[in-house]
Amino acid sequence: MGNFRSQWNNLQTGFVDEPRRAVEGADKLVAAVMQQLADSFANEQSRLDKQWDQGDNVSTEELRIALQRYRSFFDRLLTL
Repeated sequence: MGNFRSQWNNLQTGFVDEPRRAVEGADKLVAAVMQQLADSFANEQSRLDKQWDQGDNVSTEELRIALQRYRSFFDRLLTL
């Protein structure tokens, strides 16, 4: 995520000289961040589904961590 922050700072700095380009870049950057978050949660869900499909027990701790991640993501979405 640090790389995204750096990219954002560059966009913001470039706004003075090229505002339209900065806004277009911001649109692409936000889309990339959203895609990375979606991919992260899809991978987590896939991992859990594979464990369940194989009959493996998923520990309560793994489920607690997954739920915490979903709650954090959900809270961030609602603050928009």
